[in-house]
Amino acid sequence: MADSALAEVKAPFREAHLMPVDLEVERRADGAVLIASRIPLKPYDPNIPAAFARRAAASADKPAMAQRGADGAWVFRSYGELKREMDAATEWLLREAPDGPVLILAGNTPAFAVMSFAAQAAGRAACPVSVTYAALGGDYGRLAHVVNKVRPGVVFAEDTRATKGALEALDLAGAKIVTGDPSRLSKPAVAYADVLATAPTEAVARSIARLGPQDRAALMLTSGSTGLPKVVPITFDNLMANSTQCQQTIGQAAGWHDVMLDWLPWHHAAGAFVLRTTLLEGGTLYIDDGKPAPGLFEASIRNLREIPVSYFNNVPLGYAMLTEALEKDAELRSTFFRKMRLMLYGGAGLPQTVLDRLQAAAVAETGCRIMMTSGYGMTETVSAFMVIHFETDQVGIGLPAPGATVKLVPVGDRYELRVRGPNVTAGYLDDPEKTAAAFDEEGFYRTGDLVTFHDPADPAKGLAFSGRAAEEFKLSSGAWVYGGSLRDGLLKALSPLVTDLVLCDDGRPYLGVMLWAQAGAEPDEIARRLAAFNAGQHGSAARVKRALLLAEPPSANAHEISDKGTINRRAVIDRRAGEVARLYAETPDDGVIVL
Repeated sequence: MADSALAEVKAPFREAHLMPVDLEVERRADGAVLIASRIPLKPYDPNIPAAFARRAAASADKPAMAQRGADGAWVFRSYGELKREMDAATEWLLREAPDGPVLILAGNTPAFAVMSFAAQAAGRAACPVSVTYAALGGDYGRLAHVVNKVRPGVVFAEDTRATKGALEALDLAGAKIVTGDPSRLSKPAVAYADVLATAPTEAVARSIARLGPQDRAALMLTSGSTGLPKVVPITFDNLMANSTQCQQTIGQAAGWHDVMLDWLPWHHAAGAFVLRTTLLEGGTLYIDDGKPAPGLFEASIRNLREIPVSYFNNVPLGYAMLTEALEKDAELRSTFFRKMRLMLYGGAGLPQTVLDRLQAAAVAETGCRIMMTSGYGMTETVSAFMVIHFETDQVGIGLPAPGATVKLVPVGDRYELRVRGPNVTAGYLDDPEKTAAAFDEEGFYRTGDLVTFHDPADPAKGLAFSGRAAEEFKLSSGAWVYGGSLRDGLLKALSPLVTDLVLCDDGRPYLGVMLWAQAGAEPDEIARRLAAFNAGQHGSAARVKRALLLAEPPSANAHEISDKGTINRRAVIDRRAGEVARLYAETPDDGVIVL
């Protein structure tokens, strides 16, 4: 954007109707700081299937979700249709299925929603798993780990073709398979269409009425970025406490009762939140089949040109790609900002330069800035428990929502963030050792993330992400590389030339970086930017000595990039040993930038 647009960052914010800031702050003698909102968490009904039944009765003909069909046109499913299908699937589970959770191998589709809600209505925890786990081939190690851990009674694999290899290779220990086309499998399976043809009885309503707040509603998987994924049992109370926290804090602006357009995968905490909250609030969820990745984001751009929304949710990489598109596409800018009241990012820290350019586009189009909030949370907290609900231009993670208390434990000049509240789960499935390690002596969950105050004298200005302990590593000199903050600083310095990067590496003599550059980005300009960045750093552990541009995009199949669009640093380094060797070669080749 032009410098004149960037200069208008003091334009007023478009009204967003956020919860006021009212904090209780306790400073302890050991340096720990406890922060909570004085605003109490509103009452809620934890019985999610009962709440959806009421919503479907009140909004039977309203579109609940939409997805593009084979011809590109939107296909709608009403609340009444979803409820009828959920009741049929619930009856089938109660009548025909072995005991145990329902493992769901499906993308973001109406069938996923049906089987997820039906599992809960039948008193079976829903365990959603990325279809990627079934597409990786080999020994299907990750999926086998989940099956062995969860011991499902039913495996729902909507796309038979995509999941056939895994279903036939794995020992499912007596679980019934439900799939789109059983004729493709050598194992016995039930057609999904036959499940939907089941006639519901009063048993469905009786099953829903028996559900209690502490019953398991879901078994969610952690990302597994440092090993095999952990399985997190989540209760109905956990789920609805979190939905209420977010609704109370930013819901009036987000408008989950209105129109949502979202791509976040429903087998992840943030995506599951969008599905659950939109359906319970009576909104219409347009399923965005795009992703923040080269070759896939165009689908999201097509949808955003067509559907104006008041709330947008993405990861930092998605915002970087969106900002590029907004700066070039007047039609997209017009539709995107027409109703926009609130934009949320999560999954990683948002580079300040991306935020600045995004606000410049908003000001140029509307004369106003748009509230940018964060959603900070993890699988163990159901979803976000901290948000920015106050006007600011600073990137951060905000303040705790009602009901949540954060404890900040000093670590040098930063704090380790811990949390306690009704949204926080009790631990990991059948893993007492990891559960014990995850909580401190007061029952606070250890997030492993490091934070700082924007203003230590005024906690109301919120917290800023300052790195993840697991992302920090030592060079051979013994100097620490503070990976999270350094990565964010480099992305800011290299924007928009570079889409993402990976810092290298433990035990090396100096800091190197592997980069994914935008098409047409000049290596000489990247080198110049890196040199300028180095000039502003103190200490060798923060100065990049070598850089390498990667030609191959990050691979989801190899776990280099998650379904949320975030980079798994360790997986990239381990998989690309040849590129790392080039980066640190005694005599580097011409493709290596030497600084």
